[in-house]
Amino acid sequence: MNKFDFTVPHHGRSTHGIAAFPDGNGSTSFPLIIMSHGYNGYETDFEKTTEYFAAHGVAAASITFCGGSTRDGSGFPTTSMTIDTECEDVIAVADALTARPDVDKSRVYLFGASMGGLVSVITSQRCPGRFRGLLLLFPALCVPDNWNERFPDVSDIPESLEFWGMELGRGFFLSLRTLDVDGALASFDGRILLMHGDRDPIVPLSYALHAKETGRRVSLETFIGEGHGFSLPATLRMEGMMKLFIDGDADAEPTKS
Repeated sequence: MNKFDFTVPHHGRSTHGIAAFPDGNGSTSFPLIIMSHGYNGYETDFEKTTEYFAAHGVAAASITFCGGSTRDGSGFPTTSMTIDTECEDVIAVADALTARPDVDKSRVYLFGASMGGLVSVITSQRCPGRFRGLLLLFPALCVPDNWNERFPDVSDIPESLEFWGMELGRGFFLSLRTLDVDGALASFDGRILLMHGDRDPIVPLSYALHAKETGRRVSLETFIGEGHGFSLPATLRMEGMMKLFIDGDADAEPTKS
């Protein structure tokens, strides 16, 4: 296993992450998963999962969003973070890592947990045809609804707001107002794996059920008794299901629009 830190400069800032790649002979290319954390998360949230995938023949990179965490060391303010900047982070990392000769550019996947799941969905919409599949762990597809209901008019949006230990800026809330989550799900050509707990107190299961009906090729796996954050047994099951999902794409051609 080849495990390393990386930093990707882009848009006047730098996105940091940790990656684990399988050992190769120089002529082998591997599928790649780009892993996005949830609100105020961090790259180490899925460090063990990157190691799991590297041990099973899949390259994986877990990033820290610029300004998306109080632990982010990029210097990008949390008050400047928006859904748009987080999408830019994912795309920049994808650009950098797919330039490597040991990455199979036709088999790049986006994984996102909670708000990282929302970012992954929107990123796929902004890069049509680029990503082979989406792997979504209790994705916070409710975020636009939640904040747009709280601030029904643009004039209601404050300049900044502290939420769950992180200061958000006005731009974050503005970036939610034009998001078309249903459109993004419906337009995605590849397969989508949704994994959601039936006791999630943050993101209602109803959002995952709606996504299953909205997307073209969505599989929903409900984890009984799990909330917003999985137990160790559920995490191990999640990893295994993701590996099977990627293995199932090995010989299949992606669907075209």
